[in-house]
Amino acid sequence: MFKKIALLATSVLAFSVATPAIAADSLLDRINNKGTITVGTEGTYAPFTYHDGSGKLTGYDVEVTRAVAEKLGVKVEFKETAWDSMLAGLKAGRFDLVANQVALTTPERQATFDKSSVYSWSGAMLLARADETRISKVEDVKGLRAGQTLSSNYGELAQKYEAKIVPVDGMAQALKLIQNKQADVTFNDSLALLDYLKKNPESGLKSFWEASDKVGAGLIANKGNDEALAKISQAIDDLRADGTLKKLGEQFFGKDISVK
Repeated sequence: MFKKIALLATSVLAFSVATPAIAADSLLDRINNKGTITVGTEGTYAPFTYHDGSGKLTGYDVEVTRAVAEKLGVKVEFKETAWDSMLAGLKAGRFDLVANQVALTTPERQATFDKSSVYSWSGAMLLARADETRISKVEDVKGLRAGQTLSSNYGELAQKYEAKIVPVDGMAQALKLIQNKQADVTFNDSLALLDYLKKNPESGLKSFWEASDKVGAGLIANKGNDEALAKISQAIDDLRADGTLKKLGEQFFGKDISVK
């Protein structure tokens, strides 16, 4: 009996010692202790997150995140992840933040995640083959095949207009499917699609519609990180005030996209 009591006491002591260690590993403590934060991003979504000619991970969202990390005095480790598993990975704790043009537009996401101060504003665009004759307005996508990631707000937009969803890993795959006539259209970020069209003038694709309203993207964290997110938001606000966001916008888009 004495041995059992002693073992129980040891177990309780071990648990009580281990608990603060878990708390010390929070996002807030890593920021306060100038540690390393992990950030999920696609790495295939130019010009927001992609690899340049030398293989370096870069893009507007990536460089904004690096600038935020520098302001906070922390290191950043990017974990490249397919879009449809990215927010699930954040929820599961595989990384601290997501930097991938996330706007948290649905009540379901807003109930699970929080967003920092906005660092970019953009809207939706509809792209199809240049020889497409069935589309004169956005509602005409009804019944057409839309190449979309399943969990994105652009996929939700395609569903809203009753297109038939063709699941894809990201924008690049959607554009290839349209070119190969395995899909008819895709909804995606106007800045990303315009960048693609500019860099690929012989793509055979063109824009058929662009939304008039814009949504703001920020760094995304799980609920319960209010203090950490406040520090991150302050860093973003400082980057806007000192001209860094404007400079990065001009670098990747030729204009400041940090203002609506």
